Amino acid sequence: MLKFIHLSDVHLISGGRRLFGVSPERRLNAAIDSINQEHGDADFVAFTGDITHWSDAASYTIFADAIRRLTMPVRLLVGNHDSREALSQALCDIAADDNGFIQYAIDTSAGRCLFLDTKKSESDAGEYCSKRLAWLEQQLDSTTGPILLFMHHPPMKLGHTGIDKIALLDAEALYTVVKPHVHRINHLFFGHVHRAISGNWRGISFTCMRGLNQQLALDLNAPEDSFKGSFEQPAYGVVLADTQQVVIHLHTFMDRSPRFDLVTPKGQSAEEYSLEMRHGDWDMMT
Repeated sequence: MLKFIHLSDVHLISGGRRLFGVSPERRLNAAIDSINQEHGDADFVAFTGDITHWSDAASYTIFADAIRRLTMPVRLLVGNHDSREALSQALCDIAADDNGFIQYAIDTSAGRCLFLDTKKSESDAGEYCSKRLAWLEQQLDSTTGPILLFMHHPPMKLGHTGIDKIALLDAEALYTVVKPHVHRINHLFFGHVHRAISGNWRGISFTCMRGLNQQLALDLNAPEDSFKGSFEQPAYGVVLADTQQVVIHLHTFMDRSPRFDLVTPKGQSAEEYSLEMRHGDWDMMT
């Protein structure tokens, strides 16, 4: 069974500064602590883009230092807030294809994992040009086993008009390449949206992961130029996969709500136990 962690949209900034009033560096370090302590057996950690907020070298240095604490390999992608050049300089061993795009393949017990570079220069939207498509086609054609896809931008409309305008602009071209292989693409992982979303795109199941710093508030009636944020709990995905299935647990790793036994203690009735438990002000949430 392959086990890996999916994170996205760190939005690091340097100088110990806060972004929208909270610290992305603190949240990244909290995620790393949680992964090491709770999921040290993971095969790798995948970051699906927007490593930094302003793509400055100092922020990438902070990121490079932080991920050295992880006890397992790291797989990275670029997002619309990232710079390929700055990321490559900070992490000299990051993989790239022959055209300099940060995309690569790794073969695992659950199949081939393909990490796609969907960055479009000077745009928040994504693109997947003919050179990148040719690389993807070669990777798909060179294996007959299951496929897991990773990218930053969603290739489908998600019902939020603003987000839909800055999704992957070449979705049709991408689908043309993957269509012959849909039956063996077991899942698609992406970020960009800062919300936990799951669904199915033309026969491919997908998951979008929450951001580590801020989230996109759920308002499907928002005008296309409106992007309201929120501080819903950051999360990462704990993925368990083999050739037959993919299971994803959403872990809100900074949650500090009380934990308690759901099994009634011996000598006490279920009614007494369930009704008499008290957790301070947590009942105010219901």
